[in-house]
Amino acid sequence: MTNIRNIARAAFPVAALIALPLGIDSGIASAAAPAATRVTIDRAGSDLFGTVSSSRPSCEGNRKVVLFKQRGTRGGGDDVRVASDTSEVQSGVGVWSTGNTGLAGKFYAKVTKTALCNADFSPTITVPED
Repeated sequence: MTNIRNIARAAFPVAALIALPLGIDSGIASAAAPAATRVTIDRAGSDLFGTVSSSRPSCEGNRKVVLFKQRGTRGGGDDVRVASDTSEVQSGVGVWSTGNTGLAGKFYAKVTKTALCNADFSPTITVPED
């Protein structure tokens, strides 16, 4: 009886190590991994708006989206934060809008990272002067 217990104790850690790479786990590690997120930007005149999408539905609503005006090279440290909004789910899609900024130039959006959702940057769009 003692030998059977010793064998079982020795086999359990080995079985756990084998199961992990095969994806046979408790789901804890995969549930904790942040989900990919995508933010888009579009315009109607100088109204700027877009969507937040993700494979994890909880990553689409209640996300902070920050609008930047690009100065020079994107991400060069001199881009200016001009507005922000919190996305909300409408008809199954995360949407955000800054309204009419009244600004011309190049703009992009960033959705911020959360514990369960990755950050993302939209492409840059140009708003022409009226």
